[in-house]
Amino acid sequence: MKIKYIFITSAIFLSQTFFAQRQMEYLKRGIVAIPAESGVFISWRLLGTEAQNTHFDVYRTENNQTKKLNEKPLLNETNFLDKTADKGKNYTYFVKSNTQHQDVDQDFAKYTANQKPYFSIPLKTPEGYTPNDASIADLDGDGEYEIILHQTGRSHDNSQKGETDPPIIQAYKLNGQFLWEINLGKNIREGAHYTQFLVYDLDQDGKAEIVMKTADGSKDGKGKFIGDPTKNYVNENGMILSGPEFLTVFNGETGEEINTVNYQVPRFAGSLNPTNEEMTETWGDAKGNRIDRFLGAVAYLDGKTPSVIMSRGYYTRTAIAAWDFKDGKLSLRWLFDTESSEENKQYRGQGNHNLSIADVDNDGKDEIIFGAMTVDDDGKVLNSTGYGHGDALHVGDLDPSNPGLEIFDIQERFDDAGAHFRDGKTGKVLWKLPSTVYSQASKFQGPGRGLSLNIDPRYEGSECWATGAGLKGVYSSKGKKISDKNPPANMGIYWDGDFLSEILDGTVVSKWDWKKEKSNVMFDAKNFQCESNNGTKKNPGLVADLFGDWREEVIYRTADNQELRIFSTTIPTKHRLYTLMHNPQYRLSIVWQNVGYNQPPHTDYYLDESVKSVPNPNIFNVKAK
Repeated sequence: MKIKYIFITSAIFLSQTFFAQRQMEYLKRGIVAIPAESGVFISWRLLGTEAQNTHFDVYRTENNQTKKLNEKPLLNETNFLDKTADKGKNYTYFVKSNTQHQDVDQDFAKYTANQKPYFSIPLKTPEGYTPNDASIADLDGDGEYEIILHQTGRSHDNSQKGETDPPIIQAYKLNGQFLWEINLGKNIREGAHYTQFLVYDLDQDGKAEIVMKTADGSKDGKGKFIGDPTKNYVNENGMILSGPEFLTVFNGETGEEINTVNYQVPRFAGSLNPTNEEMTETWGDAKGNRIDRFLGAVAYLDGKTPSVIMSRGYYTRTAIAAWDFKDGKLSLRWLFDTESSEENKQYRGQGNHNLSIADVDNDGKDEIIFGAMTVDDDGKVLNSTGYGHGDALHVGDLDPSNPGLEIFDIQERFDDAGAHFRDGKTGKVLWKLPSTVYSQASKFQGPGRGLSLNIDPRYEGSECWATGAGLKGVYSSKGKKISDKNPPANMGIYWDGDFLSEILDGTVVSKWDWKKEKSNVMFDAKNFQCESNNGTKKNPGLVADLFGDWREEVIYRTADNQELRIFSTTIPTKHRLYTLMHNPQYRLSIVWQNVGYNQPPHTDYYLDESVKSVPNPNIFNVKAK
């Protein structure tokens, strides 16, 4: 099986070489130093543009005296445990490599005496607000990430009445420096389904932009208003069902507005003030519950340049717009609308509370996995199961014995398809699980959560499980039930030294013990006065490979809402991978992670202890001028 997989991997790699290279962000070494149980743990990136056998040496500087710490060049890892360090002293660490691009090594990590086991970012949290979802990107082109943070005040789900506070987006450097604040204003409602913000280098100049839905009264990072700030479209129920709607690109360095266009699609064609009858006929109700369900992502629709994906609706009508950003202007690439033709109407109601971006047909161009429906790079439907709306979605090489990528999706259905596993390219359902319990009290008709992670080494591929509606137990990638007990079903994270995934639920990282069928706690951020977000959904601010080696970091807010704390593993590993952020699918997963119901990111390759190598990414990067 191992030989077969390596052959498949090689075939994928060879086919990718014929595709256009994707420009990815320029990153430096990302070296960090963290106190560990028996010394100081140092970790750094291998870049996706570097050879797997790149040599590394680790250096420590104290009082202007520099010492090399490793006796032989490091060939198999991108981390080092400095057992000779005195954790009560100040040090500076750096690495040297034999890479052709020495500028990426111009990076260092400062370790301060009795340093905390996390990185702290003090916040300017407005009174009454709470730090919520975060994203990351290089806003200033220096090869280091910045954090873009959504601060939330009063918020409401679309199904709930009540006025909300204006959504606020802030940017911070990793050293804690505050950069800017954008206030979306009273005419943008606050809630998980409204405020989608996308951060990415859209024009490929080496610096990221931010794109969001805006309205009259939105204020950019320089204090300039978009539209008419005197307008107030909030109705007696706290909903915003009238008035103009915009899509705005902001400068990542300053938060300043660059370009604003009309949002596609509007609530109702030809009218800024649609009637209740018009909205109900088009979207399913006139309450704002279905009409204001927004999703967003970034995709390489031509295989070379990023496009913005913004949508509206998924319970009934669905409209997905693809935008290109060039020379400071947004232009509409295509618009998919279920109401545009009789053929498209069959795809109404297929969207989830989330979406994913991946090249499921292996043509070098991205598709939009929109719940049970996949939209091709040209804006036409590639395939659809017709199973309808769901809450969780996972896309990756979940079954390496099946060619290409697979999709694990759950639906709010009380029938034989409460959850299903399908082929990404064809949409063929490979297996499915029935919903067997219907809650009359809550009208809940399907499972609420589901995960697909590689947590059991006995079975090839990712294990799958879902909770609610009678679904219980863990299933192999072939649909075989391998456990009667459920691990937590929330997020995943790479934390320890092996290639199996760990499980992240609330503030807890745990390891699934397949022998005893239980989760063993490895780390709990509550021990460091941290909290998760979004009530019972218990999400962190972000899970991503922010710095250091290929393992992931996790961001939480403190209980007093005045600080973000970034936690990184200090467990040594002999495994070496290029940074996950240089895997195209994983990188785009970080862009959409804050959208709707947060889901964990996935790579486009299968990772397991049995795998000897993974395909190199077909990328290049350009340093900002």
